[in-house]
Amino acid sequence: MSGEFAMRFDDKVLLVTGAGSGTGRDAAVAFAKAGGKVVLCGRRTEPLKETVDEICSDGGSAVFMSCDVSHHKEVQALVKLAVKEYGRLDYAYNNAGIEGEITPLHEQDIEDGDYLFRVNLNGMFYCMKYEIEQMLKNGGGSIVNHSTICGLKGWAGCSLYVASKHGIIGMTKSAALEYAEQGIRVNAIAPGPIRTPLHVRNTKGDPDSTAKVVPMRRIGEPNEVTNVVLWLLSDEASFVTGHTIPIDGGINAQ
Repeated sequence: MSGEFAMRFDDKVLLVTGAGSGTGRDAAVAFAKAGGKVVLCGRRTEPLKETVDEICSDGGSAVFMSCDVSHHKEVQALVKLAVKEYGRLDYAYNNAGIEGEITPLHEQDIEDGDYLFRVNLNGMFYCMKYEIEQMLKNGGGSIVNHSTICGLKGWAGCSLYVASKHGIIGMTKSAALEYAEQGIRVNAIAPGPIRTPLHVRNTKGDPDSTAKVVPMRRIGEPNEVTNVVLWLLSDEASFVTGHTIPIDGGINAQ
């Protein structure tokens, strides 16, 4: 889990999707430790409650809502919850996403593929739409979207997932240009293999087995993603918008 973050976010409000575990949870906890207030969402209630309990037991402030980002009305309700509880929305870390099936394109299941796009692309659209609507009322804000190194490269067996992550980067760039004069910055991150519960499951309990594809010969830790996310959200990155930052130990440099 994350440690102390040097910057402060006193009384700022952050919305985090996919916050029940992994990088979403780590970022939420770190933001709260830095003085911010957090609104969390995910599809499973119990991990969200655990995250909120962890934040509140440490003196922080957080609320959660069960939400499937592929349903726009649920996303709209999530942003309304942030405003109801804290009066505003300053930042968003759009972390929710699914990986789908690893198989050649012609063997991909139609319904599974459709749901992947609904979560990864439609969900990102819904999140940014309602977040930006609220941020415009506040006079500005900052958004970080979670893509992956698959949004920067091709990857055999993951055509649909790769397409969705490329789409997130394109949406990020365009939104950054649309709101550049209105005080809203939009950036993305592109992590490589990170030690999260999902990565542990995908590697059948051996996450370090993927270190061989990383030039640094190790996988990343969640706090190494959190540090970049919080920097991009903060005023320390005030002249940075429309960019995608790889957090991959050098994979994208190859």
